[in-house]
Amino acid sequence: MGGMTRRSLLTGAAAALALGHAPARAGAARSRLIINGLGDISDPNLDIIARLHPELKLAGEGDALTERVWSDLKKSGVNAVNVTLGYVAGPGDPFESTVKDIADWDRKIRANPGKLAKVLTAADIVAAKKAGKVGLIYGFQNSVQIGGKAERVDLYADLGLRVLQLTYNPANELGGGSLAGDKGLTDFGREVMTRAEAKKVLVDLSHSGERICLDAARAATRPIGISHTGCRALNDVARNKTDEELRAVADTGGVVGIYFMPFLVKDGRPRAADVIAHIEHAVQVCGEDHVSLGTDGPVTQIDDLDAYRQALLKEVEERRAAGVSAAGENPDVTTFVIDLRGADQFHKLADLLAARGHSQARIDKILGGNLLRLYQDVWGS
Repeated sequence: MGGMTRRSLLTGAAAALALGHAPARAGAARSRLIINGLGDISDPNLDIIARLHPELKLAGEGDALTERVWSDLKKSGVNAVNVTLGYVAGPGDPFESTVKDIADWDRKIRANPGKLAKVLTAADIVAAKKAGKVGLIYGFQNSVQIGGKAERVDLYADLGLRVLQLTYNPANELGGGSLAGDKGLTDFGREVMTRAEAKKVLVDLSHSGERICLDAARAATRPIGISHTGCRALNDVARNKTDEELRAVADTGGVVGIYFMPFLVKDGRPRAADVIAHIEHAVQVCGEDHVSLGTDGPVTQIDDLDAYRQALLKEVEERRAAGVSAAGENPDVTTFVIDLRGADQFHKLADLLAARGHSQARIDKILGGNLLRLYQDVWGS
């Protein structure tokens, strides 16, 4: 049976199930495992103030979690978050800024021992949930900090890296980002993938171009992932993934995360129904065992939308000047889902999925179960 894949071995008959199921129990989302495959644990209101008023020097919240952020994290029910750290784009030395950022996050965890836990294995997520903590998964959204030295993958892994995104939007030494979709996986990219798989680091194809995504899926010897994306079949922009890419990642045993980002819809102002449409399309293409969430945002909601738009204008201008802005980024979009924002976002989504007829079991998989299984496969228990 030459057509058998790792995905079909994992899913069996489950992938053939129809979308209609009995509704989930009311309130069941409150106790389930929730993993955000790409998110944040900051207060975006502080970020807005810092961008609009740099003279105030409010760069963030330091090592201590603010009371509001911690309260929102607890209300959200999220048990683990893949947080972006290290160099992504812009000024600064990629290697030095990445090592410093890892040290800063380590210090933040040490400063909050009763609230945060560093995740190295899938078992650490389960333990964090039992202890009432939030597990932090260290992830990169670029690989330029490897700097042509594949052995640095080993260094980063030893420092706690668990998710490695091969490219950001532009091309790098590993291959093409979404702004350079015709550049495939380079020989150096293959070397980095081999190192990552040997060190049990999850390879992430978010922001990648189509060709490198397909090349990486073919080269993979372990399951790979796409932590945050949408479906190009529903909105044809480069940051979304084609059905071929979605299937290729699922066929490795991997998982695809749907984001809460403007790229879900043409006007850049997605709503909950749009998130659900992308989830349902991904389930149809990949099977229910291969779909998750990667919101690409925090759970604390933005209070002042006018100030947000002013800050977003400045951010978009900076990203365009740096050459890292993806198609669809503009000051009129919302980088969140207006009716799925705030601490209740995962619970609301679970209720809406249940109302659509999705089963309790499927909702549990999408909100956390599928990612936990992926992490177990790649990192170990």
